[in-house]
Amino acid sequence: MAKTLRIGMIGAKFMGRAHSNAWMSAPRFFDLPRRVEMHTVCARDADATQAFADRWGWSRTTTRWRNVAEADDIDLVDVATPNHVHADPAVAALAAGKHVACEKPLAATLADARLMRDAARKAKRRGLHTFVWFNYRRCPAVALAHQLAREGKLGRIHHVRAQYLQDWGGPDTPLLWRFQKRQAGSGAHGDLNAHIIDMARFILGDEIVEVTGSIEETFVKERRKLRPDGTPGRATGRSTVDDCVLFIGRFAGGATASFEATRLATGNQNRNAIEVNGEKGSIRFDFERMNELQWWDNTLEERLRGWSRILCTTPGAHPYVDAYWPPAHIIGYEHGFVSQVADIVRVVAGRRPVVPLPDFDDAYETQRVLEAALIAARERCPVKLREVR
Repeated sequence: MAKTLRIGMIGAKFMGRAHSNAWMSAPRFFDLPRRVEMHTVCARDADATQAFADRWGWSRTTTRWRNVAEADDIDLVDVATPNHVHADPAVAALAAGKHVACEKPLAATLADARLMRDAARKAKRRGLHTFVWFNYRRCPAVALAHQLAREGKLGRIHHVRAQYLQDWGGPDTPLLWRFQKRQAGSGAHGDLNAHIIDMARFILGDEIVEVTGSIEETFVKERRKLRPDGTPGRATGRSTVDDCVLFIGRFAGGATASFEATRLATGNQNRNAIEVNGEKGSIRFDFERMNELQWWDNTLEERLRGWSRILCTTPGAHPYVDAYWPPAHIIGYEHGFVSQVADIVRVVAGRRPVVPLPDFDDAYETQRVLEAALIAARERCPVKLREVR
C-alpha cells in the first residue's frame, strides 16, 4: 500500500475551502503515489472549525496552530491564513520536520519572507519540501504557455503585459483584513500582482532585474469596520493598503514588462490576464476564459497569420487534462488547486511534477519584485532588484 501523507491545515476561510476541496479531490482524479489523509484543521473558533471539518472531511480539529505545526503524526502543514500569519507556523513546522505548503504571497513583509526562505533552505538539506499556492500555474492553458516558451515556440521574448483586474473593492466593501497593512502587507499589489509576477516568471523562465515607473494609489481611504459578528457596522476605519499598483519592469533577457493590479476595475471580476510577445510567436491568456490560450504563430507565411484559439481541454495534449473530463468539458477555478495537490504529493514522493512547483526560494523572488515596486512608487525612482535583498 502507498505510504500515507498526513495533512494538517491552518486556516478555515476562503483559501481553507479551496485547499480542503483539493486535498479531498486530488486522490479521486489522480493516481497518487501517496495516500492523502486529511488529519487536522486549525482555526480560532472551535465550533466553527468543527463544522468546517465535518463539511470538508478533516478528522480532527484544534484552535492552536502549534498543535498542527509540531504534531508527531502530521507530515505536511498547509498554511492558509492571512499573510501576517504565514511565517511563524511555516518556520515552526519546518523546524519540526514537516513539509510546508503556504498561501501566496509568501509573507506580509520581505523580512518575514526572507526568514521563511532561509528556514526552507535549511530544511531542504534534511529532505523537506516547501510549496507556495500559485495555483494559476496549473491552469492547462498557462502550463501550455510555459511549455511553448520552453520549446522555443515564442523565440526571443520582447514584451510582457500582465493585468489582474477585479472590481469587488469599492466603498461598500468593509474593512476586511485585506485592507489592513499590518495583516496583509499590501493590498491589490500583494494579493494580485503576486500572481501575475509569478505567472510571467514561470512562462518566461526569466527573472525581473529592474522595476521603474511604479504608481500606488488608495482610492477608498475609509471603510466600515466589522462588528464582532462579522457584519459591517457604522463606525469606519482607515484603509492602510493600496487599491491599485502599476509598474514597469525589465527581465534579465531584455524583455520589457508592465504589471497592473486593482480591485476597482469596474466590470472585471477576476481578469487575470497576460500577453507575451516573442519574435516567433505570441500568447494571450485571460482567466475569465481560463480554458483557452490564444496563439499567434509568426513563422507561418504572412497570409495565414492571425490569432487562433486553443481550447486546452484535450487529454494527452494539454497538461493535467488527462485526470479530468473529455475534450471541451471545461474545468474551473478549483481544479488548479486539485492539480497542485497532485504535484505536491508527487514531489514529496520523489517524483517530478507536471510543471515546476514554486517553493519558498522561488516565491521569495516574487516577493522581492513586489517590494521593489513599492519602493519605486514611494521614492519615484528606478529600483535594481540586486538592491532588494
